[in-house]
Parts: sequence; C-alpha cells; structure tokens
Amino acid sequence: MNLVKFLASAIVVIAFISCNNDSQETQTGKNSFTTEISIPFEKHTLDNGLTVLFHEDKSDPVVAVALTAHVGSAREKEGKTGFAHLFEHLLFLESENLGKGGLDAMSARIGGAGANGSTSRDVTNYYQTVPKDALEKMIWAEADKLGYFINTVTDPVLAKEKQVVKNEKRQSVDNNAYGHESYVVGKNLYPEGHPYNWQVIGSLDDLQNASLQDVKDFYNDWYTPNNAVLTIAGDFDKDQALKWVEKYFGEIKRGKEVEKTKVAPVQLVSNKNLYYEDNFAQTPRLGMTWPTVPNYHKDSYALKVLGTYLSNGKKAPLNEVVVEGDQVADQAYAYNYTSELAGQFSVVARAYDGVDLDSVLTSVTKAMALFEKNGISQNDLDRIKTGEETDFYQGLSSVLGKGFQLTQYQILAGDAGFLTKDVKNMQAVTVEDVKNVYKKYIKGQHYVMTSFVPKGSTALAVTDAQMAQVIEEQIVEGAEESFDASIAAEYEPTPSSFDRTIEPAYGSTPTLAIPKVYREELSSGIKVLGIEDNEVPLVQLQLEIKGGMLLESTDKIGVSGMLADLMNKGTVTKTPAELEDAIDQLGASINVRSSNQSISVSASSLSRNYEEVMKLVNEILLEPRWDEVEFDLIKQQTLSQIQQQKASPRAIAGNQFDKLVYGKDHILAQNNLGTAESVEKITIEDLKSYYNNYITPQLTSFKVVGDITKGDVTSSLQTLNEKWAKKDVHIPEIAPIQTPVSSKVYFYDVPNAKQSILSFGHPSIPSTHQDYYKVEVLNYRLGGGGFASQLTQELREGKGYTYGIRSGYSGSPIAGVFNISSGVRSNVTYESTALVKEILSNYGANFTQEDLEITKSYMIKSSARAFESQGAKLRMLSNIEEDQLPADYALRRQEVVKTLNLEDIKNLAQEYIHPEQMIYLIVGDKATQLDKLEKLGFGKPILLN
Repeated sequence: MNLVKFLASAIVVIAFISCNNDSQETQTGKNSFTTEISIPFEKHTLDNGLTVLFHEDKSDPVVAVALTAHVGSAREKEGKTGFAHLFEHLLFLESENLGKGGLDAMSARIGGAGANGSTSRDVTNYYQTVPKDALEKMIWAEADKLGYFINTVTDPVLAKEKQVVKNEKRQSVDNNAYGHESYVVGKNLYPEGHPYNWQVIGSLDDLQNASLQDVKDFYNDWYTPNNAVLTIAGDFDKDQALKWVEKYFGEIKRGKEVEKTKVAPVQLVSNKNLYYEDNFAQTPRLGMTWPTVPNYHKDSYALKVLGTYLSNGKKAPLNEVVVEGDQVADQAYAYNYTSELAGQFSVVARAYDGVDLDSVLTSVTKAMALFEKNGISQNDLDRIKTGEETDFYQGLSSVLGKGFQLTQYQILAGDAGFLTKDVKNMQAVTVEDVKNVYKKYIKGQHYVMTSFVPKGSTALAVTDAQMAQVIEEQIVEGAEESFDASIAAEYEPTPSSFDRTIEPAYGSTPTLAIPKVYREELSSGIKVLGIEDNEVPLVQLQLEIKGGMLLESTDKIGVSGMLADLMNKGTVTKTPAELEDAIDQLGASINVRSSNQSISVSASSLSRNYEEVMKLVNEILLEPRWDEVEFDLIKQQTLSQIQQQKASPRAIAGNQFDKLVYGKDHILAQNNLGTAESVEKITIEDLKSYYNNYITPQLTSFKVVGDITKGDVTSSLQTLNEKWAKKDVHIPEIAPIQTPVSSKVYFYDVPNAKQSILSFGHPSIPSTHQDYYKVEVLNYRLGGGGFASQLTQELREGKGYTYGIRSGYSGSPIAGVFNISSGVRSNVTYESTALVKEILSNYGANFTQEDLEITKSYMIKSSARAFESQGAKLRMLSNIEEDQLPADYALRRQEVVKTLNLEDIKNLAQEYIHPEQMIYLIVGDKATQLDKLEKLGFGKPILLN
C-alpha cells in the first residue's frame, strides 16, 4: 500500500478510479483540502452481473480474495431461519471440482491464512489472504463455490453441519453469561416479520427441521453472480486477474433479479421491561435499547459519537456517574449498532454482585440527565474524531482490510468509492448534531429494557419486569441423528466449457522479504528494536518490563496487575481525566498491562503525534500519581472480574488447567488477577513497593514499528534513558515443572452446561529450546492447521462434535506447555475425549509423507504473509528480543522445514506428545457426564469442586 503522507488534520480521500470492462473514469472529490491518501480501485461488471473490485498494493507479496454475497439473516423467512449462516459453513466443505475438503486442503498447500467466513444480518463473506502466486487457484476455487457447489450437498452433509452450527451456538450463546441478551432484544425491538426479529445464527428448531430442498432453494435464490461481489486486493496484475475472473466466473448463470428489501422504520408504542434468569451470570446486567437508523443515514454518525462520548473516558457520563460516582457497576457503556435496514442504540451496565438493577437504572438515568444538561464540548468532539481517524488508518493496514472496506461500501452504500463521503460525514458532525440525535432518538423515546440476573436472583431485576421468553435447548443423550458425511454425492456434473477439475498452476514464487531491523542498547540498559514502515502514517510500540507476576508473593497475587491498572490513572501533573484527554486529543491509545512474566506499555498513534505520545509514556512510567480513590475503584473492579470468571466455563478451564499442569502452589499456576482473598489484602503501599523495587530499565525492551525514523525513536527515549533510575533486580528461577507419571482425568462441575470444555495437555519445552520451532511444525497437521488438522477433520468435520478444536505448544523462555482445547456437545464428552486420545496415540505412527509435504508447503509458503501489518512486524520484534533470535530467523526457519524428513517428525512426536502422561480436564455437567469418563482407562475421574 503506497499511501501519501498525512498532511492535515481532517481525513479526506479524494481520488479513486471506477471502471467497467471497457472504460475508466477518474473522480475527484470537491472541496477537498489536499491529497492525503489515495485508495485506487477498479470496478468491473461481468455479463452475468458479478461485480468485481480490484485494489492493487505491491507492498507485500500477498493477495486477499473475498467473495461476498448480499444475503444475511435478513433474507430469511420466519420459520426458516439460520440458512445464511448455515451456508457460511457449507460452502467450505465441498464443490464439484475441488472435491470433499478441497478448499481447506488447497489452503494448506498454498500457505493461505485459512479459508474463513462471516455472516451478518445483511451479507455473507468468504475470504482468505494467500501468497500472490496462488491467485489463480483462489479465483478458480471461489468460482467453484459460487457456481459448482449445490449438487454436493447431501442429507448426511447437511445433518453433520447442523451439528456444527448447534455447537457454535452452544459455545457463543448458550454456555455464556448474558448470551441470550441479543435474542431477547431482537424479539422485542423488531416486530414479528421484521428481518431483524431473529438472530443471525437462527433457531435450532428451524435448522433441525430444514429439508435438503429448503436449503437448496435458499441457495439458488441468493448465491448468484448478480447478488455477489468478488474483491481482490494486493500484489497482482489487474489485466491478468480480470482474464482469470472472466474465465472461471463468466459462464456461471445469472440468478433472479434481486430487489432491495424495504421495511418500515421501527417504532415502539411502549417501553418493554423484561428479565431472564441466566444460568451462567454471576452478577446482574441491565440493558436498554432504542430503535435508530440504518447504515450511512445522516444521523448515524452523530449517534456513533454519542455512544463513544457517553462511554469512553473518566469524564464520560456513564463512567462518571454509574461506575465512579454511584459505584453500582464495574462497567457501563453505550453504542450505536447499524445495519442495512435499521439501527439500534444501546446502554449496558454490568452491576456488582448483589446490586439490584433498580439502583443501576436510577444511576444510568442520572448519567443521561448529566449529558442532557451539559451536552458535548467541541474539545471532546474533536478528540473523538481524531480517534476515528486513527481507527480508519488501522482498518487499512492490511490488503484484506482495504478489500473488506471497498466491498461493504459497494454492497451497503451502493458505491465502492463511498469512503470519501463516509469520512466527510463523520468529520462534519457538530456539537448540535450530537445533542439533536439524543433528543430525537433517546430522550423520552420508548425502549426495550432487559434485566439479566443470576439463577435464583429475580429480586435483583428492575421492578415490574416480565419474564422474557427464551427457548433453551435440552441436550438429551443419544438424541442427535447419526450420519456419515463421507458418503459421496451422486449427481450430474454442472456443464462447463472447459475442464474445471484441473487445479491451476502456481504463478511465480514470491521471495520472502525480511523487514530491516535496527537494534540498540541504551546506557540505562533499555534494549531498542525497531522497523521503519511508512505504508500507513501510524506508529505502534511496546515497552516491556520483565517480571510481572513472577516477582509477586503467592499470598498477594494481583499486585502487578493492579499496579498496571493504576499507572493508567493519571500522573503527578495530570489527573486521570487530564491524562485520558491528552491521549485522546492525539488520536492515540496508551495502555499499561500486566501478564505472568512482564508489565508492558503499549501505544499506537498517528506518526505525526509520536513525539507527544512518547512524552506521555515517559510521564506514565516515571511519574505515577498513586491516586487512592482510583486504587479503591481498581480493587473493587478486580474483585468483580474474579467473580465474572466464575461465570465462564472457558475461564474456569484455563485457571484449573494451569493449576494442574504446574502444581497448585507454583507461581505460574496462579491467576494473575489474584484471588478474592489475595486482592482483599493488597494495599496501595504494596503497589508502591513493587514499583520502587522492580520497575527498572535494565529489564526493559522497547519495540517500535511505523512511520518514524530510528533517529526520532532514539531522541524520544532520551528522557527515559537519563531519568529512569537503574535497580538491580533478580527474577527468581521458577520451580521445576513435573510431567505427570501417568494420565489422569479431572472434572469441574458446571451444572446444566450445554457444552463440555476440554483442556488436555502436559508440560513441554520452553520457546528457546532448539526443537521449539520443530514442534510447531509437528503440530500443524495435529491441531495447529485449522481445517487442515486431524483434530478438526475428525471431531468437527467427521463427527460434528464441536465447532472448533486446536492444539499447540505455547512457551516462553522459562516454561512451555502442550495443550489441546475445545468445546464439545455435552452428550459426547466421553466420545470426544476418547477420540482425541486415539488421535494422539497414533499421530506419529500414522504421519505420512503426504502429511509432511503439505506441512512443508504451508510452513514455507505462508511466510509470504508473515510481516504484512505493523502488528505482525511488532510480533517479529518481540520474538527476536524474547527468544534471542537473529533478525532473519524466518529465513532460517524455512531451511529447518526443508531439511525435516518423515523420520524426524515421527521422532519428534514420540518425544513431545505423551497421551499416556497427560492431564485430561473437563469442565461440564457432572450429573450426566462424569461417570462415563472412567471408560477412558485412566482411573476414576477426580472431581475438582
């Protein structure tokens, strides 16, 4: 991406190219200030109606390909919901010429980022970023999905994918606190028959009852060239690409004419007050939602600003009143959510344990009254706009991001070049506009109010709330239909003018370009690593201080985390509100965070504001405020976070697995938030002691990537280098981590869980071990390669047990762990665990030469994508610093992959995968699942709670 340097404060995009097959037209925005950034694109329309968008970007040897259909849940009918999302899944499975699993297999061979998709109310996206030599292959594959797919869908395939979708709903909705909130709001905000009355994922009953013909009819109506956009962005030849598009897509038949959906604006005739007892919620949550306007409506911009202003920062009314003033909730925020046909504005407040939602409603009402009285200042409006500017550039930092932006504008705004007007509309928002949308859509208007409360705590709901109607799935043993998704479909192949079964050849192989890294160690001990990158006018940085939880006492875990939080809350010369305002005025973000092994300051900003951002970083590090009021609030919020983790089966699994793999008293076994008991004991003096004893430049690294020179970086660090006092700090060596002598099964009971969370593993090697990268290669075909991995193919694609499963080696220089994690349907907990055990036991022995070749192809070719974004380059610097790697480690790793043979892989599997010395942890419903697990042969399961 070759972006012209940013010159003025407003975002203006003034030039793009729009063209059809035989003409080009250049358009220039009127009243533009200067050419700050240009995002050229070409638009082509094939005879069958397919819209094709090209954006050329030679900065990295990659190309993003996205096929987007203008069909989401809004195209469905009551009683036949969830079809659009179902097709997001189905289109990856098979097509006539790729065969079963063909797209996923091809993605692995070509080194793609992994074929992926998403579904919204209005569109369905299929996308992937690949090395540029695979572009023709991707065009061939996407055309096969659009025109040569539906014959391959059979009853067994449909039955299996229904199970996968059900598992996705269990994972994202049924097994989560407040997971049903969106359903309750949708059913009550939008009238019956409105396309947004149902959820994108649909009704499980509708899906279960859907016939094969129902599904095929839906596909034939909506997945057609004249209802789709193909977007290609990256390093490619546009003329050649157009020829390929015409070849592979051109003979796909045009579908029926698609008319724009029209609905009346939503109008509530009264307030709706509803409650729901949530099986997973630990604390109550209040929600209020008002109907607003669709995407790109003139009022949508001011509504977005209103949501941001009410939510973000110390002076935000919701924070000032609800969180800090009345202290009835640990979080309160507002946002405007827009779609093609309608929009909604929501206010959400999550109360502290035991706080009734009437008091939260009173507090929220006070916050809104405060806004009504004071409005928004020009200064606050300007800082929000500057933040939007930074977000805009960050969205354009990858070819896929730019491609998505063009596609969304084409489909939802009717013009891929709408970016210019979109940005100008946001910049044009005035103080009066924000006040006016509040009066028009919020003040005195009817709303839907929800009280989500823990089981048995209906007294905490807002007074007079009526019980919301939610259909909860009952998981019954053996209720799911059996299927064999491997059965080949029988059909007459769709005619074509050429042989589509022949996969196109690769183009010219791209060479891996390693970003140039500069390194320096300052006299204070700070290690500096940087990469100059002027693709976008942004800078990202991370200042990392080693230590973190490793330097804490096990009876007061949580000190480093609370210290990091407190360092965000002002400096000696700036109150918390003044510090936030200074950051926001620069369109920047600065965050201090803690982890098990470090405390870090991360920042991103427009490059023109880098120097001022670094002055604030210096203040935060060298001049903490030690605000007692903020400390008390952080303590209260930390205790609430610990309480919230009890509501999440995944958080429970993570915390319990650490205790099992390291040993319950090991420092790395601790939750770095702490426990309720340890946090209660922590005082602000403990934070000061940690800061004075352990925050030192000698344990610090500074990594920076962006549109900034090495000289400017060195100059910006002068204050830290001179004023930050050195301290001799010794990080204790961790206790040895013992591999289990034999496998054991552990169970944590979450009554009525719709899914069981599996977390299996054992200790492994640290990231600095000579074999660490080799075991990452080993893991690719096991569970690290997404749909190319055996675990996914067996448990999701073969059995329909799960929505997703992964395995991986995670390590730092001091410790490493091998882990497999998944959420599976509750009533196949034993079957899933037994299958994982079987796969692990046979992985090395069954690993084939074909597996090795696919692995090598992916690991080598995917490196073309390794350093596309600033975030990827920053991770590269972290790898170099943390693991003491050379700057060209990516090239060296390619050589490692090339030299691996089949015997090497089998030896690695034998040495680093130990299914008979493994921790098998299950978090799920004890009443129905515990006893069956004894059949695994590892003894009686050990109950942890």
